[in-house]
Amino acid sequence: MTSYTSGNPTQNRTAPQSIGFLLLDNFTLISLASAVEPLRMANQLSGRELYRWHTLTVDGGQVWASDGLQITPDAAMHSAPPIDTVIVCGGVGIQRTVTREHVTWLQAQARQSRRLGAVCTGSWALACAGLLDGFDCSVHWECLAAMQEAYPRVNMSTRLFTLDRNRFTSSGGTAPLDMMLHLISRDHGRELSAAISEMFVYERIRNEQDHQRVPLKHMLGTNQPKLQEIVALMEANLEEPIDLDELAVYVAVSRRQLERLFQKYLHCSPSRYYLKLRLIRARQLLKQTPMSIIEVASVCGFVSTPHFSKCYREYFGIPPRDERVGSNTTQQVAMMPIPQAITLSPHSGPMAALSQARNESTFASVRL
Repeated sequence: MTSYTSGNPTQNRTAPQSIGFLLLDNFTLISLASAVEPLRMANQLSGRELYRWHTLTVDGGQVWASDGLQITPDAAMHSAPPIDTVIVCGGVGIQRTVTREHVTWLQAQARQSRRLGAVCTGSWALACAGLLDGFDCSVHWECLAAMQEAYPRVNMSTRLFTLDRNRFTSSGGTAPLDMMLHLISRDHGRELSAAISEMFVYERIRNEQDHQRVPLKHMLGTNQPKLQEIVALMEANLEEPIDLDELAVYVAVSRRQLERLFQKYLHCSPSRYYLKLRLIRARQLLKQTPMSIIEVASVCGFVSTPHFSKCYREYFGIPPRDERVGSNTTQQVAMMPIPQAITLSPHSGPMAALSQARNESTFASVRL
């Protein structure tokens, strides 16, 4: 995966970034809100219009969210205001909601070098348009297996979100919030994204190494009951790992059959998969409990702390100690005076929100 260049944040950006949210039928409202709200708060905390956004549909007509709420968009996609980025918002029944018009328009946006993103199941639309071939991609776990089969050129991932060059994709729920906070951090610095996180009472900004909890049956279907049973045994025995030969005996397969099942369907050896489960559990404990590193290593089945640290570093790229330090670090927000004069137009939604935010104590509280 090739991520955005992380260099210095864009401090001298004058024009706000404009983002178009393409709403598909039965899109999930929580994913849209998780993507839009960080933009609103970035404007509020900076006291400037860093971002503006527009909701779009095929013809500009109303669209239903998956929870039954009806949304009136700002414009039809073909008459959209100038935009820098398009984010497709998907939801329920994505295979039925992507149309030829969507595909053609998205392909046109790609030819104009727009940045393209998706939330929830919106990645399906980008893949359908051939715009994710050769890219790493995240999607809600319910859509994962179907996308792997339908679009083999797309590098599917179970990560919460993925940033790969000028494509960024996210799973559903609150995962778009994490993705947008990372994009805001790259545009305007970590201080601003940390302040947004504090305003939303969001204890930890998750990163690209965080994965969705994907039920195995949605990755394998119902055709591999033996493999599902083996994985269930692994998940239930993390503190005292079961020998692979014993696992094979429990489910009445040979050790060789066991190896073949894992290689064919999970693309790794049984021992590697077992180790991954234990390390993911260790990461959860490090971030969510005060347990010592020695205790975490023990309850996750590692015979020694050095061995645990070595495995952890190899898998996550950082030692356990740094993982814990990173999750507990409090970032301070620099305060600055509220500007006495700022030109605001009340005609756009983002600017109206920014105008209303002037009376908030946090207005322009982050120095860019």
